[in-house]
Amino acid sequence: MEKEKTMKEAGFLEGVIVASSEEGDCPFTIRVLNNDSYSESYLLDPINMTDEYKSNGQKIWFTFAGLRMQNRCDKANPVNIIEIQKREE
Repeated sequence: MEKEKTMKEAGFLEGVIVASSEEGDCPFTIRVLNNDSYSESYLLDPINMTDEYKSNGQKIWFTFAGLRMQNRCDKANPVNIIEIQKREE
């Protein structure tokens, strides 16, 4: 619980990697878990995520910057990962 508080205070969000093989979908998105600002989870399309994190269900802490570019899939907005690390649970 202390780690979670420390990470959130440092500006990190909790996320879970979601893999998809459906046509038109992004192959990997991040489901951002409920946090103080949003009542529901939502999806982001990380354009620069390394293979190390491309595992369905992988729990992560991450920070990101939004990108002004066309979406690569309908359900998620493209983002640039600034910092990412695996989350233990």
